[in-house]
Amino acid sequence: MTTKTAIVAGPDEDDLGDALEAQDLEVTRLDGVVTGDALRGADVDGAALFVLTDVGEATSIAVAKELNPDVRVVVYARESLPEFAAAQADLAVDPELLEADVVAEELAG
Repeated sequence: MTTKTAIVAGPDEDDLGDALEAQDLEVTRLDGVVTGDALRGADVDGAALFVLTDVGEATSIAVAKELNPDVRVVVYARESLPEFAAAQADLAVDPELLEADVVAEELAG
């Protein structure tokens, strides 16, 4: 069985990365500026999920999709996603509305 992998980019103050790991996903964490090189280093080519927790790094969504058109992009942040990136995200969730373990369970399913 192949392990489902996820990249969590941003501070992850709500511990979605830990919740994904509890659902048996292999999680790679990226802090700081999310560049193409950082995404390649995190193996975005083989990732099932790209989770962004810092909307200030919204341009990374286009980069992730360019490197892996099949990656599912999830934004888990309290702030609104800029309009230019909203169309490329598959799902945007406010941590105030859904807890990390609920989101992780849905993403892992």
